[in-house]
Amino acid sequence: MLIGNALIGLREGLEAVLVVSILIAFLVRGQHRWALRPVWIGVVAAVVLSVAVGALLTYTSATMSFEQQEMFGGGMSILAVVFVTTMIFWMRTTARTLAAQLRGQMGEAMQLGSWSVFIVAFLAVAREGLETAVFFFSSVQSAGGTILPLSGFLAGIAVSVVLGRLLYLGAIKVDLGKFFTATGVLLIFVAAGVLAYGVHDLQEAAVLPGLHALAFDVSEQIPPSSWYGTLLKGIFNFSPRTTVLEAAVWTSYALVVLALFLRPKRAAVPAKTGEMS
Repeated sequence: MLIGNALIGLREGLEAVLVVSILIAFLVRGQHRWALRPVWIGVVAAVVLSVAVGALLTYTSATMSFEQQEMFGGGMSILAVVFVTTMIFWMRTTARTLAAQLRGQMGEAMQLGSWSVFIVAFLAVAREGLETAVFFFSSVQSAGGTILPLSGFLAGIAVSVVLGRLLYLGAIKVDLGKFFTATGVLLIFVAAGVLAYGVHDLQEAAVLPGLHALAFDVSEQIPPSSWYGTLLKGIFNFSPRTTVLEAAVWTSYALVVLALFLRPKRAAVPAKTGEMS
């Protein structure tokens, strides 16, 4: 799960870093340095909340029976996929207008005072943080308690912070549209694997049928302990023993979401002369 989690950490981390950079740049250039303190307090509070949610999910799972753990883990995996899918499409539609939206929100917040500035910063970062916490918990469950998910997330977040800093300073230029499109495609396959794993958990909890109805068993050809088996597991959450329902869910999600994500964007239709916009 190292590579898949590094991708999640990079994507979520870069979105959060970009949000913070936009807010900071807006305040610094507008000579509103008094608002920097509540912004940073909001960012720290959002990070603390995200870590607390991740810890709470882990503690809650540890106190459950096996069947309850499988049910809870399966449900959280599906929730993580919902979050990631929403995030992918949200960034696809708002990437070009994100900076303007944030500046507008911060401009209105400054008129209301420090608490409003704090709330804008907190909510902007908390969204990414909570998504990351849920996805992290799901990854830990599927990885069987190893440190690989944490290592991947930390590596991805570290890279995102460095990239965000370089972008803020103007040291590098990145086509963010292409970046988010490429990472979005990869995340769709990662999310498909997480969704399939969540379905498997629910099958083990007897919530869903078909636990012993296998679509294929290639455990001899692709041993889970082999380097290529580990690689497939790390990127796509691939299981050598996959049930029919898992395979159907993985395929359906990947094909449908990928087709929707890559469909051409509709061009804005200009208003006719004399019509009210």
